[in-house]
Amino acid sequence: MAAYLVRRLLQMIPTLLGVVLFVFALFKFVGGDPAEILAGLNATPEQVDAIRQQLGLNEPWYVQLGIFLQQIGTFEWGKSWATQEQVSQIFATRLPATLTVMAPILILDTLLAIPIALGVAYVRGSLTDRTLMVVTTVALSISFLVYVIVGQYVFGFQLGWFPVQGWSDSTWTNLTTYAPLPVLLAVMVGVAPQTRQYRSFYHDEQWQDYVRTARAKGLAERPVLFKHVLRNAMIPILTNVGLALPGIFVGSFLIEVFFSIPGLGREVLLAVNRSDYPVIQAATVYLAMLTMLINLATDLLYKVVDPRVVLK
Repeated sequence: MAAYLVRRLLQMIPTLLGVVLFVFALFKFVGGDPAEILAGLNATPEQVDAIRQQLGLNEPWYVQLGIFLQQIGTFEWGKSWATQEQVSQIFATRLPATLTVMAPILILDTLLAIPIALGVAYVRGSLTDRTLMVVTTVALSISFLVYVIVGQYVFGFQLGWFPVQGWSDSTWTNLTTYAPLPVLLAVMVGVAPQTRQYRSFYHDEQWQDYVRTARAKGLAERPVLFKHVLRNAMIPILTNVGLALPGIFVGSFLIEVFFSIPGLGREVLLAVNRSDYPVIQAATVYLAMLTMLINLATDLLYKVVDPRVVLK
């Protein structure tokens, strides 16, 4: 296990280096001049040159690349070009709000989709199975923006169950007052595709030889599902959860904007509008690191779920 972990961590280095080089080239050679964007339309050439010198944009590209690699290695990204706030401070102060929304969404999506899909697999081919598949198909066909607009109107304005927007300094208040509505709407969107996918995982396992053998020995259908099918289906389920994590993080951008949540997603979108490159670069590199670490953790969990898995 230790040798596999070390080998995987070493394999991440060239991948991360490729992402870093791509991000640097994208912002250096493709995007517009940040100095001109920050200076504004009415700035003089002298003001633009002063901003370019202040930001270090007048240095050769290889010097800027070295600074960029140093920032990644030390996790010190300097200051935001727009607000002059330390980028590390931005991440430290905005990340808790994002996690307050992301964590319940991920947990509820997984905990609801697994038993629902297993129950549908138990009554496969029945009216309940067909009805649920129709409902999930309809849910998949509706844009998340529709869920947000209708959810805010019905639950916020009409029924008054939840505040439409707002946030506080108390984590408990946020979890019980401001986060339930965006979490509810996100779960309504996320459970549908996961239920369909997990159902297919269960159905694939139900026709395996070991399941036929268990049924031939006279084992009841419920133990077959819970003791055999569920355990073996956890491998693709873990893969799906690992792939969904970065997607939930990116999806939180939209949630934070519509519900005025001061999280990292909304900060990144503001940075994009401001051409605040240090914040955007840091978010891109961190998201790449997060994706690779999630993939590694998923591979390690395979061994926990199924001891027969050999990590090579």
